[in-house]
Order: sequence, then C-alpha cells, then structure tokens
Amino acid sequence: QVQLVDSGGGLVQAGGSLRLSCAASGFIFSIYSMGWFRQAPGKEREFVASANWDGGYTYYSESVKGRFTISRDNAKNAVYLQMNSLKPEDTAIYYCAARYTTGWGTTDPLQYDYWGQGTQVTVSS
Repeated sequence: QVQLVDSGGGLVQAGGSLRLSCAASGFIFSIYSMGWFRQAPGKEREFVASANWDGGYTYYSESVKGRFTISRDNAKNAVYLQMNSLKPEDTAIYYCAARYTTGWGTTDPLQYDYWGQGTQVTVSS
C-alpha cells in the first residue's frame, strides 16, 4: 500500500521554527521527486519546495526561500521541511507529495502521484 504520512505541524509563535517530516512506504522512494505544498483556508494549494531523487537539487517558492529547507533521507524513506523564521502568513495545512521522476519535480500539484494527509501549521503573531 502506498502511503505518505506527514507530521510535525503545530502551533508556534512568529519567528519560531518547526520541522515537518514525511514517511513514505509502498513505492520506490529513491526514483520519486518529493515536494511540499500548503493550503490556507480560502486559498488555492501552493507550491513550497521540492527535491530531486537524492536531494541534490532543490527548488523553493519565493515566499519561503531563505527560510525553509527541504531535505531527504532515502535510507529512511523520509523527506523533511525545516521551517525557520516563521510568519503568520505561513499558516496552512502542509502536504508532502511524491512524483514519479528523478528530477526536481514540478510546482504543479496535479502532476504529483501520491499525497500525505496533511499536517497543520499555525503561526501566531
């Protein structure tokens, strides 16, 4: 069974940090690019970050560049999102996603094959 389980969300004050984790199973993790997306109430799902098969190439949205870091550990079938200097506008449900490509992937959520259930991140001001 293909499964992505994301976790690590919570409530944090502005300026604080959180680290999200996503555990994958049921597919060959190392041939999939991995991405993080987020969706706030009343807004469309937006791209946050992505990494190629070994994490050697990463890509970030302009809104999080310099604050967030995506990484992956293929030995553990896991991908992470380190979020620093959090802002209230970062508040959203965060989803990890997998796409069948060894490249960095895409910013289009429709191109991803598998999705986690989402984890809530709330940043208070």
